[in-house]
Amino acid sequence: MIYLDYAASTPVDPAIIDAMSAAMAAPGNYANPSSTHSEGRQSIDLISAAAERLAALVNTSPDRLIWTSGATESDNLAIFGAATYRQDRGRHLVSMRTEHKAVTDPFATLAKRGFEVTWVDPEPDGRVDLGKLESVLRDDTQLVSIMHVNNETGIIQDIGGIGALCRDRGILYHVDAAQSCGKLPIDLDALPVDLMSMTAHKFYGPKGTGALYIADRKGVHVDPMLFGGGQQRRLRPGTLPTQQIVGFGETAAIAAQRMNQDLAHLRALRDRFWAGIRDLPGLVVNGSLEHGFPGILNVSAEGVEGESLLLALEPLCVATGSACNSKSQEPSYVLRALGRSDELAQSAIRFSFGRPTTDAEIDAAVELYRGAVTRLRQLAPVAA
Repeated sequence: MIYLDYAASTPVDPAIIDAMSAAMAAPGNYANPSSTHSEGRQSIDLISAAAERLAALVNTSPDRLIWTSGATESDNLAIFGAATYRQDRGRHLVSMRTEHKAVTDPFATLAKRGFEVTWVDPEPDGRVDLGKLESVLRDDTQLVSIMHVNNETGIIQDIGGIGALCRDRGILYHVDAAQSCGKLPIDLDALPVDLMSMTAHKFYGPKGTGALYIADRKGVHVDPMLFGGGQQRRLRPGTLPTQQIVGFGETAAIAAQRMNQDLAHLRALRDRFWAGIRDLPGLVVNGSLEHGFPGILNVSAEGVEGESLLLALEPLCVATGSACNSKSQEPSYVLRALGRSDELAQSAIRFSFGRPTTDAEIDAAVELYRGAVTRLRQLAPVAA
């Protein structure tokens, strides 16, 4: 088995497992962090330390972070919470058709509730044109949500430029950073970003824990979606999972130390893989090597059926699109938004690389992909 699906999820770093195990095993750490007795304070101290570590990773204050169950919940809390809180000022919302379902589905739901949503089309490489974005912003626009790194193509958006457009007009800007937190430098004290969603399992941390950054700025607020307790400023009530949050804190600390090293490693892996397959005729890169995160390479092959290609690549673990949408037989809506035909979109394979990936695995994956594409084209040649 060769695992090249790190954009879907990553193995938990052994140091993080140790930190979580210690948090669960130490006497008193089982106490409810909401309790005021000494053992409850012990649990909240662990959570506070984790918040300090995550805050340091993205350069913000720990009290700006709300713990959630993951990026999907953070996206939903940010979008529904901000839209409803500001609906008396305007009900116009803006996003892109290439966003993750955790963003597009909430926007579609809000549209059914009387909000007006403008979907901005991407440029051919997947980036948003700032001029086009500016042209759709209105006096009643209250929220823009555009992700940092696309989960299918790896394209990196100019979140600083997008945020500046929004900030000048008093519009809240939400960023889904599930694919960039811990992988790319993020400075929330400098960026004009109001809301940012994060998750641990995309960069070697545990599943089931995430965070939402809420800027300390006038007019930046979200209405809660959950009710039943006073935790986390009543914005996200519920007993905090101490061991999960400790794991997220350790994940952030390791990422901060290794980020430059990891980026160099990923870039070398991607370039090695692309060099090994690029001479195959009829390959199309979905996204951009120049403007893409080096941990993701999405490639379509002309004249190849996607499901057959995926089966032919075993034991290579890769994806045909977003992990959350992988069971759908429909072509990727992200790639169709880039202008790809159904045939090209269905033949797309997302290769995503990680910290444990080796050169030998890349070389083996190259041979598997070249062989699979060649065999499938011979079996079912497409007429010119």
